[in-house]
Amino acid sequence: MHNMLQVSEKFYSVQGEGASVGVPAFFIRMQGCNMMCGGINGGLVKEGKATWWCDSEAIWRKGTTITNEELEQTFIEQGILELILNGHIHLVWTGGEPTIKYHQESIQDFINHMNLRYLDNQIFNEIETNGTLITEPLFYEIYINQINCSPKLSNSGIERERRINPDAIDQIKKHENGYFKFVISNEDDIKEFQIDFIDPFKIPFDKIIIMPGVDNRLNLPERTRFLFEMTKKYGYRGITRQHILAWNRCVGV
Repeated sequence: MHNMLQVSEKFYSVQGEGASVGVPAFFIRMQGCNMMCGGINGGLVKEGKATWWCDSEAIWRKGTTITNEELEQTFIEQGILELILNGHIHLVWTGGEPTIKYHQESIQDFINHMNLRYLDNQIFNEIETNGTLITEPLFYEIYINQINCSPKLSNSGIERERRINPDAIDQIKKHENGYFKFVISNEDDIKEFQIDFIDPFKIPFDKIIIMPGVDNRLNLPERTRFLFEMTKKYGYRGITRQHILAWNRCVGV
């Protein structure tokens, strides 16, 4: 059934990482994921099989169903509809994993709803994905303005065959604004993503972003310094996690 979105949380904030860092953004976190980085409750980190775990797990496991009209009404009630319509506030579809088939269809249906209601709008849709699922033909090209793909490395604790889907990576690479964000915890992570992703898929250099594997403000300065040293050494664009600087581990902000 369409006209219904399975949402874990929705909130107005600022994009804290990636290619559009610093842009005001309304986040719609979709429920559920096809992976569990770091294991349930960080179990793989505790076992020494991963160096980080998903900092939104507790949120995307929960959720509720809302209609297209209810989400639109949220924009109206918060006084941000006009800024969304003119593209000054980005809509960021995140998760969990928003390219799960049901979510793909729901996101597409919502965008169609808004396009019919507000002709000639400039709504800017970003999607945040782990890059393991193939989308329906033309979903990215017609409905999504920017793809923020965070391919998972072995530091996630996920098996290699589940982390790498060549067809899905190729879809994202072909998008005009398809970016690949790699979370790094040590220098070996850079060598790994070069071998597993950059070289075999010929990902353009200017579409690569590296970020520190950190989820708390206490460790953010040291991890950012490490990130910048790797940026200087390898030339990749390094972006730290500004939402952690501002709000630490708070969610929904």
